[in-house]
Amino acid sequence: MRAEKQILTKEYIGRLNTSPFFIVVSYHGLKVEQMTNLRKGLIKAGAEVHVVKNSIFRIAAKEAGVADLNGALEGQVAVVTGQKDVSATAKVLKIFGKDNEKLKIKFGYLNSKRMESADIMTLAELPSIEVLRSKLLGVINAPATKLVVLLNTPGSQLARVIKAKSEQAA
Repeated sequence: MRAEKQILTKEYIGRLNTSPFFIVVSYHGLKVEQMTNLRKGLIKAGAEVHVVKNSIFRIAAKEAGVADLNGALEGQVAVVTGQKDVSATAKVLKIFGKDNEKLKIKFGYLNSKRMESADIMTLAELPSIEVLRSKLLGVINAPATKLVVLLNTPGSQLARVIKAKSEQAA
């Protein structure tokens, strides 16, 4: 293998090892402006897209411990990787794909488990991690809030009875 290909392979191995997910997309027919818009949207979601040669990516994926991809990489492909929320990245791809039918999600891997296009679309439907965290905190705080109200109720009722008695006596 030529030195340039070895450098590229090492770069992709590093990306795959540091990212908890990657999504392979077909971009055949997209114009430069459209790819630039996709890149901008992915950057906001904490991800990036790179056009990659299939043979180099196959070697990098094998070195990174991903299952054999032999039949899966065909045509012009780009790989989306990221450090943050996979559902936010999937949302960007889904929205971009609605406007640009030439972008096709082929497959992906999340924590070394293969996801098909339908699985990635399901991830796109999930709320963002911030929304999920706030819902979880609400669920956790609800019993505590009810407990505080329950503990304060007898005291406030007693205060109202005493106030009513004092007003009657006056």
